[in-house]
Amino acid sequence: MRIGLMIGSDKERSRADRLTGLLDDGKAAERDGFASFWIPQVPGYLDAMTTVALLGQVTERIEIGTAVVPIQTRHPLIMAQQALTTQVACSGRFTLGLGPSHHWIITDQLGLPYDKPALLVRDYLDVLAAAFGGPGPIAVDNNNFRVHSPVDVTEDYDIPVLIAALGPAMLRIAGERTGGTILWMADERAIGDYVVPRITGAAKAAGRIGTRVVAGVPVALCSNSESDKAREYASEVLGHADFSPNYVRLLEHGDAADVGDTMAAGDESTVLARLRGYRDAGVTDLAVRVVPLGDDAKARSESRRRTQEFVASLLPEFASGA
Repeated sequence: MRIGLMIGSDKERSRADRLTGLLDDGKAAERDGFASFWIPQVPGYLDAMTTVALLGQVTERIEIGTAVVPIQTRHPLIMAQQALTTQVACSGRFTLGLGPSHHWIITDQLGLPYDKPALLVRDYLDVLAAAFGGPGPIAVDNNNFRVHSPVDVTEDYDIPVLIAALGPAMLRIAGERTGGTILWMADERAIGDYVVPRITGAAKAAGRIGTRVVAGVPVALCSNSESDKAREYASEVLGHADFSPNYVRLLEHGDAADVGDTMAAGDESTVLARLRGYRDAGVTDLAVRVVPLGDDAKARSESRRRTQEFVASLLPEFASGA
């Protein structure tokens, strides 16, 4: 299992320092040996793909991905142009994570329709596949898009695509059409008993190999007596499941009731055991979301440092498959 870091919006940094701070975080992740660095498209915050392109210029080895960019906000051909340009900036280390997002973002915040998301994803992937096929004219006509346009960005790089897949239809699409899925709010049982069998079965039927299951998991190193409080805090700051019916339906396949229940929180042995559980459930890529604990900025900064250093110390074990 490969281990990377997933970041979020850092409200403790001043607005002037957020971009440079995030670039420093990416450089530190590479320096510490993490395999990947994942950036979500947070409403109202830094643009994920622009940040990835900038990170590509200040790093050399680490995979950099979006987790994830909503598809309704960008026409697929425009998304393809930006993704291809970003891949050039990253020298081939960019992974495009996409998803249909949630009604409270797409409809309530942006005023866009949130209808038949699985069908929209299928049609969107048709355009991306054509655009990523190399320079030249593309022609795609399906239920949602009529695209007749040239693409002339690069012929040197492919773009791996992962999609946020929570339900059966989306997991089938992910297995059949993409490199895998990016998960959030999925515990070990939901992954092992529900996600992995469906996505790998669909991939096998389509003749695809190497399907990735990227799981975003909150992590906090603390005393075991503080772990319940840490999980409650994670559910508060990372967003309750009941805002998103898609997450509620995913949680029903596991033992977790909210995002805090998916968290690896506690002392070193407790965190290690939980991360091993995710590996054993079939996670191929763990995207660790460090949740800093403490009553003030200094304490939270120290908590973040301790947790990240500990997870980095585990990289050799998980890379070896032990």
